[in-house]
Amino acid sequence: MPNTRQTTFDADPDTQRVLEAVRDQQGLETTDQAAEFLVRRRLRLMSQRAAGPRTLAPVRRNRS
Repeated sequence: MPNTRQTTFDADPDTQRVLEAVRDQQGLETTDQAAEFLVRRRLRLMSQRAAGPRTLAPVRRNRS
């Protein structure tokens, strides 16, 4: 199910320049997409830090 919520904000000139640079670097069409990209990236990094490192490793059983 796609997310239909939208939020808007007014960006100051410095923020607008950063969004434009991200848009260009990531090949996005709009600065709104650049802002969404940055928010999603930040959420992903924060959740990884909160959960700690997770790796898949084989489970070893002690045979007694």
